[in-house]
Amino acid sequence: MLSAVAVLLAGLVVFVAVRNGSEPSSPTVAAPTTTAVSGGNAAGAATSSADGQKVLELASHPILQNSEDGLQNFACTLPEWHSDQDSAEAFFTAAAQCLNEAWGGFLERYDLPFTPPSLHFPTGTSFTTACGTIAVSVATAAYYCDDNLYVPFRGLQTDQYGDNPGVYLALFAHEYGHHVQEVAGIMDAVWQQIYAAGQNSPAGLELSRRKELQAQCFSGMFLGAVVDQGGSITRDMYSKAWRDQDTRGDNTSGSMDHGSNDHYAMWWRLGAQYNRIARCNTFAAPAAEVS
Repeated sequence: MLSAVAVLLAGLVVFVAVRNGSEPSSPTVAAPTTTAVSGGNAAGAATSSADGQKVLELASHPILQNSEDGLQNFACTLPEWHSDQDSAEAFFTAAAQCLNEAWGGFLERYDLPFTPPSLHFPTGTSFTTACGTIAVSVATAAYYCDDNLYVPFRGLQTDQYGDNPGVYLALFAHEYGHHVQEVAGIMDAVWQQIYAAGQNSPAGLELSRRKELQAQCFSGMFLGAVVDQGGSITRDMYSKAWRDQDTRGDNTSGSMDHGSNDHYAMWWRLGAQYNRIARCNTFAAPAAEVS
């Protein structure tokens, strides 16, 4: 079975996601549908893996088949954000616990072998992973590799984003989305196909975009599930995360492996608005929606 490969967050050299007066203070196109959803197919039982193991499938993966399944709504309480190393570590550690609760329960309903990722907070100019030595830069806001999630404070661009915790939470939830793919078996399945096609071939790059855009959708699902639930995830945090998605993607980074800025925002907002995992099936989407 292939190991997970590191994934960089798209959106290099981005700007604070607070717009001018012409931008509404909160999204008016869509607010999240956050009704609690129980797992299961039409008969009420989740479609599970046969033996509690990963399922190496993409569009036909069991977790993507039930149009009514999503994350349970719950109150996620995080410490107040401050733009310093210790505060960021406390914030992301608490966020990981909320993400574990949200996705752990979901994946276990499908008899998938959920384990939380290990968190790391590198403080130097580079850090070592199973995927290689990674230099900290504006391209390395967060990094996922083989059940390990790295958040180097120097890569968060706090000088540009300031105290906007919703932006950081969406970023972190995107990388956690890669862990969901890893646990489910989607990550192994997609990398098998990427390697077969060639990582920099048109087919390989399209597969990479489908993988990244699904992580975007998973990130949106999480914020949609926890906003306005009595915890600390406020409508203001959600709204700033919503608007920030326009600044991220291949148009900003100059790459071809994450999806255009429009699609990067579109898939995050689908997850946030509907909280239905079947809507995150990027591997079944037309090529025009993952360009």
